[in-house]
Amino acid sequence: MKLKSILVILLLAAFIIGCSGSVDTNNLSAEEYYNYVLNLYNEEDYDIAVQEWQNFLLQYSGSAFNDDGQYYLGMTYFKKRQFLLAAYEFSKLIRNIPASPYVPDAQFMLAESYYELSPPYPLDQTYTKKAIEEFQAFIDFFPANPKVEETEQKIKSLTEKLAQKDYHSGVIYEKMEYEKAAMKYYAVVAETYHDTQYAPLALYNKIQLELKKGLTNEALADVSIFLSRYPNDPNAKELQELEAKLTIKK
Repeated sequence: MKLKSILVILLLAAFIIGCSGSVDTNNLSAEEYYNYVLNLYNEEDYDIAVQEWQNFLLQYSGSAFNDDGQYYLGMTYFKKRQFLLAAYEFSKLIRNIPASPYVPDAQFMLAESYYELSPPYPLDQTYTKKAIEEFQAFIDFFPANPKVEETEQKIKSLTEKLAQKDYHSGVIYEKMEYEKAAMKYYAVVAETYHDTQYAPLALYNKIQLELKKGLTNEALADVSIFLSRYPNDPNAKELQELEAKLTIKK
């Protein structure tokens, strides 16, 4: 057995048995160092792996394993639930090594990092919007990727959250009798998020406020939109009857 192979085996063995001393990686080749740190990652020793990936990227920045190390540094941060740091490392790979075969996975994981940062709907939704943006970029650049279907579902769930936030803002303003502001939020939900579950609710509420404020023409226009988009909605029959009454009055 070659001396170099023996050295690698001894280093990995020392790690596996939990040796308290640090491994001297100075004499390892790029491939040997990469395999050593990848083993740390696979053994879920993420704290040490982060440090070693950083050292590896400094020591072998021009090696054939540079993009591997960059990707797994992002993955290690992701596993540690340090999602902003993960996003930064994934974006760094996409920006600096655009020809890497890791770019599709890095783009997906960049979006996934923001997805994990997306908070409940009452809170600021900056990360939600960022996740949608990055997931959409993934679909645009890699439309044949097997993860596209999963990505589309995640975009849908994130969009529902944005719609929910604006819908409930409208509800709150309506309860406070700030009807103009409520109508504005309902309009945003109806037009921007028209394929979510909150759109027909928002449009129905907007119609009711328009009727309350005597805006008959606006109400009729919105009823027509509602019936064309949501003919099977539970409120559709009521609005059909309303449309008939308002039309007769005109």
